[in-house]
Amino acid sequence: MAAEKGSAFLLKVGNGAVPVVYATVAGLRTTQLSVNGEAVAITSKDSGGWRELLSGAGVRSVSVSGAGVFTGSAAELRMRSHALAGTIDDYRLTFESGETMTGRFLITRLDYAGDYNGERSYTVALESSGVVVSA
Repeated sequence: MAAEKGSAFLLKVGNGAVPVVYATVAGLRTTQLSVNGEAVAITSKDSGGWRELLSGAGVRSVSVSGAGVFTGSAAELRMRSHALAGTIDDYRLTFESGETMTGRFLITRLDYAGDYNGERSYTVALESSGVVVSA
């Protein structure tokens, strides 16, 4: 597998239409993705002292975070309105290889900051709600 550029890891928000059209959230300088899983132990006295887990069981989730410079793009404004309303919407992550991860997410945190003579920046955190599809 070849190394990929971090700048090609993009967060996109859906437009609420059917079919969904995605717009890149502009100004993101850093992005991070975590795939989380909860294990279900099925260890018994027949396990020989070793823990055994049940494949496919438990709760899986995807967490996404990003930080960047606020540009006032339509995608950023849509994201902010979702954060204020607490609504779940369609999001897509794209990678340099062309691979995507698509699902519905809730914005769990949106922070803005700025210095007197500096740019306005923000950080955002999203948590998946339902199935996240990798293609």
